[in-house]
Amino acid sequence: MNFSFILVEPAVPENVGASARALKTMGFNSLKVVNSRAHLQPEARWLAHGSDDVLDGIKVYDTLEEALHGMDLVFGTTAKKRRVHADYYSCDEILPLIESKSSMLENIAMVFGREESGLSNQELNLCHLFTGIPMHRKYPSLNLSQSVMIYAWELSRFHRISEKPAAETPVAQKAGNLRNMVSDLLVRTGYDKESAVFSRIMERTEAAGDKDAGLIMSVCSKILEFLKNKKPGQ
Repeated sequence: MNFSFILVEPAVPENVGASARALKTMGFNSLKVVNSRAHLQPEARWLAHGSDDVLDGIKVYDTLEEALHGMDLVFGTTAKKRRVHADYYSCDEILPLIESKSSMLENIAMVFGREESGLSNQELNLCHLFTGIPMHRKYPSLNLSQSVMIYAWELSRFHRISEKPAAETPVAQKAGNLRNMVSDLLVRTGYDKESAVFSRIMERTEAAGDKDAGLIMSVCSKILEFLKNKKPGQ
């Protein structure tokens, strides 16, 4: 399983360098940056200290959507709830969720927003699930590199978990099948993709574990087959 950490428009070079160091320390090396060149500043290397390979390996993208290409599950980090009816997972809850879906996942992304304003609503809409770090007090809040370090530490426990045997269906294909099948069924039964209900059902689908996902796919397959073979007037 591959983990990518994505920083959206980081403005402080030191934060990028410290984030690279945090990832290297916790066993990760995939750091992506959206619409920023802060990592090229000398200050970034000052804080990277021993993790120059992670800093040098940073991939830069013009948009978050481009950076998320090929990801099976995307967590958007946020300090406050943006949607009333959305589920928010604390940083210590995401690894058990990932483990429950392990046979469906290959590429996972953790997305972090700007130092001052975080992720926009539009950017959060590109994420499958939302997560935050519980804090005793709202202010002062954690800075970007501190947040990256906490998530890197939480997810580093995955390295100590034995991988499950490979499934017969390719992992990425299986995850994509579930997402596409549920979306297709909702559209065919009259749900608007822009509606809150559609978003909520898709969100709950993303959180489904391996066993539930198999059940959902089985039911969706039967319903879609029925709709396909349904004669006019029936």
